Amino acid sequence: MAKVAVLTSGGDAPGMNAATRAVVRAAIGQGLEVVGCNHGYTGLIAGDLRPLGLRDVGGIIHRGGTILGTTRCEQLQTSRGLGQALEVLKQQEVDALIVIGGNGSQSGAWELSQRGVAVVGIASSIDNDLFGTDVSIGATTAVDVALEAVDRLRVTAAAMNRVMLVEVMGRACGYIALMTGIAGGAEAIVVPEEPTEPAAVAAELRAAYARGKSHAIVVAAEGAAYGGDELLEYFRQQRESLGFDVRMTRLGHVQRGGAPGVFDRMLGTQLGCAAVAAVSERDFGVLIGLCGGVPRRTALSEVAGRSRPADVELLKLARLLAR
Repeated sequence: MAKVAVLTSGGDAPGMNAATRAVVRAAIGQGLEVVGCNHGYTGLIAGDLRPLGLRDVGGIIHRGGTILGTTRCEQLQTSRGLGQALEVLKQQEVDALIVIGGNGSQSGAWELSQRGVAVVGIASSIDNDLFGTDVSIGATTAVDVALEAVDRLRVTAAAMNRVMLVEVMGRACGYIALMTGIAGGAEAIVVPEEPTEPAAVAAELRAAYARGKSHAIVVAAEGAAYGGDELLEYFRQQRESLGFDVRMTRLGHVQRGGAPGVFDRMLGTQLGCAAVAAVSERDFGVLIGLCGGVPRRTALSEVAGRSRPADVELLKLARLLAR
């Protein structure tokens, strides 16, 4: 094994740079040459690769985003795109590829693996919906960002006796909404895994006011059947009968940016080093994730095309504590 390529793919996540840094330094420590693919699979297909040395990854562990750049690459979903990627890897004499990314990225890694590429994946997604890991790179920082926003909005909600509706990211997984809602003491949480009618949310808010609360917080995942816009429209239509005023804040991509927290810096470092260990042991076609507090390998065949839902049992805990 002489040359390793690394790329970051899909949505950026705080901690990707920590993982890239760990991959480069661990690989060089084992005498391997490292190259980086700029802009994910798009750069791989275009042959946009560059050497990475120890100093190239200096001073990046604390930075959000990814120094390599990232894209969502539809080309890789085509036979032509896959063929071009294989040709570039062959021409560049790349012996192994490390892919840092989420569901779509690891599905692409599996497709390349099926075509003979020596691939190792690293779990990275703020949605935390990957099989093969208890928590993925970026998830805890994204929740911390959302939680800070909820804490600030609660101050205004209390001052104005209002309901604050906060929409967080999460297209198919309610992890961010669930964690943020529980930690932020939300009166109602809406997630994709458990469809909740606007009338049911309104009932929870009425009950909160009946218990003597002067304000309330609702946290909704963007991918819920009734997300922020739908809930806000319902509340507006029912304003007089509800008896409370509602304001909505959509956090959006602010949850992706900023410096990674200590957990994501450590997680990226651990998983990056573990990925290089898998390469050295020639154990390919696997995803490196954190299971039971330690890095574990899961076959990409078990990961590709699947999505891990949030633990909706925690909703019961949230409703109990909201009282």
